Amino acid sequence: MADEKDKINDNVSWLREQSEAEPIASFLKMELAELSEGYAKVTMKITEDYQNFHGVTFGGIIMALADQAFAYASNSLVYPSVASHFSTYFIAGARMGDELTAECRVIKSGKRAGFSEVTITNQEGRLIARATGVTIPLNQQ
Repeated sequence: MADEKDKINDNVSWLREQSEAEPIASFLKMELAELSEGYAKVTMKITEDYQNFHGVTFGGIIMALADQAFAYASNSLVYPSVASHFSTYFIAGARMGDELTAECRVIKSGKRAGFSEVTITNQEGRLIARATGVTIPLNQQ
């Protein structure tokens, strides 16, 4: 059990370091706000660059934010992993100037698969989107 906790702590520390140089997170100005065992919170401010012709944020931007939180949370555990499925449900539009927060919680993680849920809210706590993801672990040794 101590070995598992050490591995988790190592993964969390490594992910915090990596978040500083993550290319897509830097490009989209995402920030890792919190990271712990099976949990991640990532934030970003919506700018004009992220808007479509209706004045609403592109779905891909919201999905990228959710995916970033999903990646951090699912890789904070004993078995680093990659996504095998990711599904996003858009509930409300995000507008220019919104401060979005994606929170991901790993619901189950095992040697064969992991399951996570992500919620994306704005600065007022309004639910913007929900996402679910499935991971498969790498290097199970």
